[in-house]
Amino acid sequence: MVEREEDFRFESVRISALLMSISARTAPKSKGIDDIEIVYVSGDEKNEIAERMIELASEKGEGWRRDGESVKKAEGILIVGVRGDRSLGVNCSACGFKDCSEFERCSRVDGEYKGPNCVFKILDLGIALGSAVKLASFLNVDNRIMYRIGVVARMLGIVKSTVALGIPLACTGKNPFFDRR
Repeated sequence: MVEREEDFRFESVRISALLMSISARTAPKSKGIDDIEIVYVSGDEKNEIAERMIELASEKGEGWRRDGESVKKAEGILIVGVRGDRSLGVNCSACGFKDCSEFERCSRVDGEYKGPNCVFKILDLGIALGSAVKLASFLNVDNRIMYRIGVVARMLGIVKSTVALGIPLACTGKNPFFDRR
């Protein structure tokens, strides 16, 4: 049997995303409490995210169109989010409240993200994202962390996280997520 890379590229990227999800899941979490959400999106759902990003350009700016066009070139997207509305009970005040009980009782604002968020949960999200893209780099999978993907994934109900970001993934001769106009 002869298989050409073009014939299994999509599956290679999907397998890379699955491995990246392990890196995100096993990344260190504050107090060992894991509130990370990980979703892989491809096919029609991936295209729906790209199209919605492009639609939002008329109200939010051309960066949305640019990123949406980039997402069209991806084989899939790994979305990593966090439930940042859960505190750790350390009373650090980084969220703007005197203690965690105030933070937990406060009313939430639901915009592109839902906040306020516990700073430790946001740090956990950053570490999980960094772990995932580190592995993508080792695997030489084209990638870039994009905030706009996470916003649209929340809008479409793909994720339940209060904050999410997306990592579009591709296998091309040149990374389609950089050197953009």
